[in-house]
Amino acid sequence: MLEKLKNVPKNYFSNGPKATFILSLVIMSLLIIIFSMRKTLVIVIDGKESKIVTYKGTVGGALHDNRIVLGPKDKIEPGIDSKVKKNDSIAIKRAVNVEVAVDGDTLNIQSAEGNIEAMLKAEEIKLQDEDKVSPAKDSPITEGLKVDITRVESKILTDSLALDYATVVKKDDDLAKTVNKVVQEGQKGEKLVSTKIIYENGKEISRKVISETIVKEPVQKVVLQGTLGVLNLSRGSGENVLYTRSLRVRATAYYDSGSNGNAYTASGTKTKRSSSGYSTIAVDPRVIPLGTKVYVEGYGYAVAEDTGGAIKGNTIDVFFHSSSEVYNWGVKYVNIYILK
Repeated sequence: MLEKLKNVPKNYFSNGPKATFILSLVIMSLLIIIFSMRKTLVIVIDGKESKIVTYKGTVGGALHDNRIVLGPKDKIEPGIDSKVKKNDSIAIKRAVNVEVAVDGDTLNIQSAEGNIEAMLKAEEIKLQDEDKVSPAKDSPITEGLKVDITRVESKILTDSLALDYATVVKKDDDLAKTVNKVVQEGQKGEKLVSTKIIYENGKEISRKVISETIVKEPVQKVVLQGTLGVLNLSRGSGENVLYTRSLRVRATAYYDSGSNGNAYTASGTKTKRSSSGYSTIAVDPRVIPLGTKVYVEGYGYAVAEDTGGAIKGNTIDVFFHSSSEVYNWGVKYVNIYILK
């Protein structure tokens, strides 16, 4: 409009009522136009509401008219290039200073985001699933807020460990108790142990076994252990007698006065006395069954073949061929050993 007035001849308004009328119209038109451009807006800065007046048509123009300067991280809604009309609202959130400790560094950040999670995303600070954020990610951003990010990493470590084998001892009634015989060698097994290790900022803070898998069962070692007692008849000879049990008995002696010095026993055999074999003894069958082979201390090997009316309980009667041998033996207490 003003440009159009500049092109009007200088004497156009110089004379007469008509010229004065036209000038009045022009001024009124200008005032109407200016008044129509005037807009009152509501502006809210960090929650504080006020009103501003502008003659500009955009958000940016309104801020310029009212000397409102935005910082680089300030947020504004609607955008700076948006059109405005009367009574529109403009919301501004000022960025505040936030300190973020992450990856061994301390970052000083300005942010106008709504919460910590949005701030980290805006600043392109990436989080892994297990990372810890303090305060919580949904905490609001405030001036001077300190945020600590702990990097959490977990690893699964799998180790192969040996499994010890068990040793099984079995009793063997055919071996001396001093004998241990290995009949099956043991073999170690193997298991896989998986351990979960947690690291925070590169430092291990915990480890926990999460699984154990046996890939090879151990083989037990089997040892036979004898049950028989060992009687060493003569030192240095190496002759040992194996027995199942021993008894302390009263030992008497007898002989047969017949023509050949022998008689039939209760078990139907002939009595005998052998220096290299088994001799005859009489026993109480309730204590020592007939047919049992024994070793009699001071007498030698013998077999329970005979009985006698005076032979009761822990008593035996050893056989000799002559009365002199019987008298020499007399009555004595001896150990006898029940042979295997």
